[in-house]
Amino acid sequence: MSRQASQVKNRAPAPIQISAEQILREAADRQQAHEIEPIVKIHDAEEYQAHLRDRRKHYEDNIRYRREDVGNWVKYARFEEENKEFERARSVYERSLEVDHRSAQLWLRYAEFEMRQEFINHARNVLDRAVQILPRVDFLWYKYVYMEEMVGDLPKTRAVFERWMEWMPDDNGWLSYARFETRCGNVTQADSIMRRYVNTYPSARAFLRFAKWAEFEAKDVALARTIFESALSELEPEESRQARVFKQFASFEERQREYDRARVIYKHALSLLHLGETPSLADEEDLTNAERTKREELYKAYITFEKKHGDRQGIEDVIVTKQRAQYRERAAEHPFDYDCWFEWAKLEEEHGSVSAVRETYEKAVANVPPSEQKDHWRRYIYLWIYYAVYEELVNADLDRAFQVYETCLSIIPHKKFSFAKIWIQAAKLLIRRRELTAARRLLGRAIGQCGKERIFIEYVALELALGEVDRCRNLYSNYLKAMPHNCKAWFKYADLEKSVGETERCRAIFELAIAQPALDMPEMLWKGYIDFEIEENEGENARKLYERLLERTSHVKVWISYAQFEGTDIGKGLEGARAVFEQAYDHLKAQGLSEERVLLLDAWRVFEKSNGSQKDVADVEAKMPRRIKRKRMREDESGKDLGWEEYFDYQFPDDEGGASNNFKILEMAAKWKQQRAEASDDDSDLDSNE
Repeated sequence: MSRQASQVKNRAPAPIQISAEQILREAADRQQAHEIEPIVKIHDAEEYQAHLRDRRKHYEDNIRYRREDVGNWVKYARFEEENKEFERARSVYERSLEVDHRSAQLWLRYAEFEMRQEFINHARNVLDRAVQILPRVDFLWYKYVYMEEMVGDLPKTRAVFERWMEWMPDDNGWLSYARFETRCGNVTQADSIMRRYVNTYPSARAFLRFAKWAEFEAKDVALARTIFESALSELEPEESRQARVFKQFASFEERQREYDRARVIYKHALSLLHLGETPSLADEEDLTNAERTKREELYKAYITFEKKHGDRQGIEDVIVTKQRAQYRERAAEHPFDYDCWFEWAKLEEEHGSVSAVRETYEKAVANVPPSEQKDHWRRYIYLWIYYAVYEELVNADLDRAFQVYETCLSIIPHKKFSFAKIWIQAAKLLIRRRELTAARRLLGRAIGQCGKERIFIEYVALELALGEVDRCRNLYSNYLKAMPHNCKAWFKYADLEKSVGETERCRAIFELAIAQPALDMPEMLWKGYIDFEIEENEGENARKLYERLLERTSHVKVWISYAQFEGTDIGKGLEGARAVFEQAYDHLKAQGLSEERVLLLDAWRVFEKSNGSQKDVADVEAKMPRRIKRKRMREDESGKDLGWEEYFDYQFPDDEGGASNNFKILEMAAKWKQQRAEASDDDSDLDSNE
């Protein structure tokens, strides 16, 4: 490459960026010239001594200019050492120590000088002085014990270690002492040293290093396991609950192929440290970032362990732990999400312990709905029911189950609303506990505080199962006083009297029931009363009831039932039934009820087909109407016309008036149309023949 090509064309700095060439050139321009010391050639002793004087004067000048600079003293001493002037070198070190006797580097250089020249006693003296002045500088102790061990003076080495241990050094000092004893074959003495170490520093770090030493250096598996167990039981909670303790303990058991032990350790860590869960705000403040990271690593190690050595159950436990963490997080964010609590409790029932299930239910029921609206309490009440059912069926603890019901009843605001299900479930539990008196007392409280129909029904069913008819009568009396409009209660009361053979009582109850001014389902009462009289073969009483019922209502179903009754054995027979049908037909015709008349005629026709002759059936069918389509104007609420709409109506043959005439006109028009069609067919046949 030519010289001209290597020159920079534009040496001015760029306004935005600087080229690499400019940077290199600027660095080269600013370099200082390197001073090369002259080569000194010595030919005789005088020149050598002169050279030494010059160099000593140079070093003395440097020391005089910078007395505190350790490097000047060390260089001076090394110069004397290289020239075999050991006394002078020793003198330089002593002078430097007078300047700065607390410089650990000076003591170290001094001791290394004595050791290099194999002045063992001098080195021992220097190190002894050094550790007395600077007992907290560990590398001086390391150098001291290293020298003593290298020269083979084991008692002296042990004595130095003991002096060092009195100052309670860090972990590595104790471990070095134990390793020294291990190398000497004194494993028992090394064990004693490590025990002194963990007593001096009762921390997780100390116990873990002790366990590691016992496993890998002492080869004592039982001792290592004991150390891990002691760490979990003897240390303070903030030390024993560190994630690395559990991780190293589990890894140790895994290395020993004790997989069941390792699994137990992992599970204990999961429950104690809540691994895999989102920590609360308080835990977030207490945990450091390093500890949080180690807990995540511990959880990942557990998952890896189960994948390697676990069975299906173990993997499911890992999944359950993760699901449990998700439910705990959901419950913390939305404590009134009762579906979350249901799912969490079910998960604990399937995979958790009894204490875990109880704890989950206790946390769930502690979230009482803030409002006093019954709709907000419906899901919440089932938490108590599930809790009590679990205690009774799974744990067989009836006392605790009843305590759950009692606590629930004390929380419900009965003055505003109540839940009959809770009262009934609690009473049934008392019955299963064979506490009948307590169950009756509880149901009495329920009637007073809740007073719902279901409580009366369950209470009556209980007394009826026990054969206490008088108690049932008293309950029905209170039931009907509270709900006189309830036809179902009247009917069940009458059915009770009927079942015990009290016919007159049953009839009297029915009479009282139908005499009530307001009933919710009166048709059920009348039907039950009539069926009762029919079952008792009291046809006349049943007929009178039908007549009384028809005075109150003229519903077509009543007429049909009345007619069918007359057609039975205790009625007046076929003629009586036909008379009722005729009477009903005339009554409905007078009221203009077309659809009801159609229903009546259908029932009448079925009756005649079953009991009458063909002529009787034909007579009824002659009365059947014709279904026709008509139009009418639709109107809105204000009376405004909305347009025409089509609807279906019935045209009866025996109806009088314009409707009947219209029907006849339509029939005549249909016949005329048919005749005309036949005539046109005849004309077409004649044309074809021609």
